[in-house]
Amino acid sequence: MKKVAMFLLLLLCATSQIALSVKDGLLPNGNFEYGPKASELEGTKVMSAKAIPNWEISGYVEYIKSGHKQGDMLLIVPEGAFAVRLGNEALIKQKVEVVKGDFYSLTFSTARTCAQEERLNVSVSPNNEKNDFGLFPIQTMYSSNGWDSYAWAFQADAHVIEISIHNPGVEEDAACGPLIDSVALKTLYNPKRTRANLLKNGNFEEGPYIFPRPTSEGVIIPPHIEDDHSPLPGWIIESLKAIKYIDSEHFSVPKGKRAIELIAGKESAVAQIVKTTIGRNYVLSFLVGDANNGCEGPMVVEAFAGKNTVKVSYNSKGKGGFKAARLAFRAESTRTRIMFYSTFYAMKSDNSGSLCGPVLDDVKLLSVRKLHHL
Repeated sequence: MKKVAMFLLLLLCATSQIALSVKDGLLPNGNFEYGPKASELEGTKVMSAKAIPNWEISGYVEYIKSGHKQGDMLLIVPEGAFAVRLGNEALIKQKVEVVKGDFYSLTFSTARTCAQEERLNVSVSPNNEKNDFGLFPIQTMYSSNGWDSYAWAFQADAHVIEISIHNPGVEEDAACGPLIDSVALKTLYNPKRTRANLLKNGNFEEGPYIFPRPTSEGVIIPPHIEDDHSPLPGWIIESLKAIKYIDSEHFSVPKGKRAIELIAGKESAVAQIVKTTIGRNYVLSFLVGDANNGCEGPMVVEAFAGKNTVKVSYNSKGKGGFKAARLAFRAESTRTRIMFYSTFYAMKSDNSGSLCGPVLDDVKLLSVRKLHHL
């Protein structure tokens, strides 16, 4: 009876083409478990623009069941039984009711299939900012199971917005393209600086939605060049490669419920610019550890405060743990850049070839009267 009621609700939303006001979590039919009627399918290809409840499609879109075979390739679905595949010029979109002016983070799961250079273009409309979209190249797989979850953030410019996920690629095989599953939305709140910490969101507790599924591999946050609004409030991902956002339900986190993993060496940097007083003394403290995800070996995190730097070594056994570190400095500017990156590349010990790295957490910046170590 509950399933029937839920299905009727989804159909009602699909008919109006505007989802009910979304709370943190999956969009209506965000995991694509409600699919087209048999009459609206030609094999796996979806033949009608509004065949998938709550979604509108265009281009070559397939409705894929977990375990579907394409030649010798088995298509896996990370959650539930169904996903969609975006072939040539394929697009899926959904209208959602939001709070105008608020910031949101979109999290979605994706996997490569058969195209050489697969990518996704994520956007919302209306959007008052020019060229404000996320272009995600998905050649690099960061997870062990072939699926990655990505986050992209935006500011709502209207009470009703349309979220679009588009495969701009054109392949000889029109069906080739990425699989999409589990699309979720989360409101982001702008954290404040406090007397206990001059940095915003230093504990990384505010960030994108993480799927609760047992096999979660964390959420990939793209570099700043691909994202005008950071899904990690207060922080800039100012490097060429992404970082990973992790939670205590699936990983070892030094403190609290959230942390970040620096997964791409010096190409995976996170930074924040903070107001400082010239000549005043400060101490930057933080925790370095590993995520209990099989990332083993010697690791080094480099921390910067303006021109001041410290290298923190951590020998990981891949089973969790952390150590405390600090950097004392005297401010030479009214604005000081705080930055972290991992010195080395690392890969998981499970032979998956997945990138991994040290975990960073509980970053604090305090003004002090005296410096004991310069």
